[in-house]
Order: sequence, then C-alpha cells, then structure tokens
Amino acid sequence: MSSVYYPDYLQLDKILGAQAPESDKHGVEAHDEMLFIIIHQAYELWFKQVLHEVGSVITMFADHHVDDNGGELNIAVHRLQRVKTILGVLVHQMDIMETMTPLDFLDFRDLLRPASGFQSMQFKILEARLGLRMEARFGKQYYTSQLRPDHKAEIEALENLPTLHELVNAWLERMPFLQDKYWPKGEANFFDRLELLYTSGLVKGEEGNAALWRSIFKDGSADRRLSPAACQSALFIMLYRDEPIFQQAFRFLEALLDIDEGMAAWRSRHINMVHRMIGLRVGTGGSTGKAYLKGAMDSHYIFSEIADLSSFLFERRKLPALPDELRRALGFGS
Repeated sequence: MSSVYYPDYLQLDKILGAQAPESDKHGVEAHDEMLFIIIHQAYELWFKQVLHEVGSVITMFADHHVDDNGGELNIAVHRLQRVKTILGVLVHQMDIMETMTPLDFLDFRDLLRPASGFQSMQFKILEARLGLRMEARFGKQYYTSQLRPDHKAEIEALENLPTLHELVNAWLERMPFLQDKYWPKGEANFFDRLELLYTSGLVKGEEGNAALWRSIFKDGSADRRLSPAACQSALFIMLYRDEPIFQQAFRFLEALLDIDEGMAAWRSRHINMVHRMIGLRVGTGGSTGKAYLKGAMDSHYIFSEIADLSSFLFERRKLPALPDELRRALGFGS
C-alpha cells in the first residue's frame, strides 16, 4: 500500500492556489479581498459538509423504514446535531468578516459585479433538500434569475425530489402507537380527550386556539404541509417524551428545529453585516440587499410547523395515563 502524504491527501496545491483576487487582475490595491475570498470559500466547504450530512439522513428516511433497533434514528440525530454545530461556526465566521471595514470592502466591491453570494448553488440546494419548495421562497421570481442556465436547471430539478420535510412527514404518519389496537374498545378517541384537556385550559383571549387545534390535528389546512396524522404523532412524541422509546424521536424533532434556528441565526448575522458594509445600497447581484435578506429570513423557516405544536402542550400531571397494552408496546424487548 502506498504511503499517504499530507499535502497531497488534502490537495493543498489546489486549495491554497484557488484565491485569485480581481484587484490583482486590475492592478488595484485591495488588501482585504484575500480575506473576503477565503471566508466565502470556507463557507462553501462547510456547505458541502452540511449537504453530506443532510443527504445521508434523507437516504435513511427515503426507504420508508427507519430502523430504531439498528440505531438509524440515533445516527440521524447525531448527524443533524453536527449540522447545528457547523451552522454555529458559520455565524461566528462573521466575526472575522467584520474585521473588514466598509471602506476596505469598497476598495474591490465594484470589481465583483454581478457576482453575489445569492449565486451560491450549495446554499440553494441545501434549502431545497431540507424542504423549501420554490413556491414558498421569498422573491421566487428573482430566486434563480441570477444563475447560469445549467445551475438554474439543477435547482429546478430538485423540485421533483423528495425533501427531508416530506420524508419526516411520512415517518411521523407511520408511528403506530395511535392505532386503535393499542386503545381499549369503547374508549373515547385519544385525541378527542387531549382536545378536551387542552380547550378546557384556555383562558380569555385564547378561544381561537380551539379552532386552530381542529385545523391542525383533524381537518388539515391548505397552508400547512404537515398532515394531521403527522401532527398528532409529533405532539404525542412531545407530550410523552419521557417514555424511553420516544427519547430519540423527540431529539430528532428538536434537531430539525435547531437547524431552522441555526439557519435563521446565520441569515440574521448576515443581514447585520450587509447593512454595516453597504448600508442601503443594492447588492452586487442586483438584489435589494438588506431588504431581500430580511424577507428571506422571516419566510424561509422549514420546520416551523413542528415548533407550532408547542402551542398545544400542557402540564405532565394532566396527561392521560397510557393503556397497559400501549405501555407494553412502548417498552424495550429483552
């Protein structure tokens, strides 16, 4: 077996030779363009790793069988938590970017037109693979307009692939523990009982939440992507999270929310940095700059419907006792 040499293994000649400042090509003094390039190259490397992790989780869920006994759900949680950690690193990289002042940026900014971070293919792919469909995007008419035709076609083709959001919906729908066989004959529907418990605890001003309960857990709603069955399962997991068999499922749902939060935190920090650097100017790619980024941050949450379910939690002491048959099913076999 041949020996491995560190610089060759990491292909450092390619990586360290991949910085070509536009200011050098034009004979302009712009010291901070090197920092600007390296920061963005580092972002793209981290996006590649995030796509690697998310893609592996999508593969696990795509066969419509997540093997808890084989540890697949544990692996999925671990990898999504890694994504959360990487997103935290992306936020903190802004600290380095902000050592560049607005005047430092102006030394080379106009040389970059029409290039823009808006053309980051990997970030667009990540959003699409997680579950952000084209019709839900902020400024969807503009979203692919700045891409090369082949890149635009690649993004549009992702609309035909299942997303992590869709696969999670199907996974939640398959949870068996709300099936009739686990509940005594003649016992009122479990979710009817939960609804009564929930609505009886509403205070003045919360009456509208009773209708919201029905639209989420029973009737469904055209503007919601999680089905009533999936929402019932998710709420059941959240309410009975202390049952050992639900520990990983609950952590998985939390990891999805962590990713939404991490991406929003990155967008928020990016907005502040863009405002600090260019004020109210139009972005180099032609976007409205801060205004566009703000709109995307507010509307591009992917798993917010899971976070919505926290509206319907109540105290542990009020939870109905689970039937013996179901409790036996929830136990781990020896």
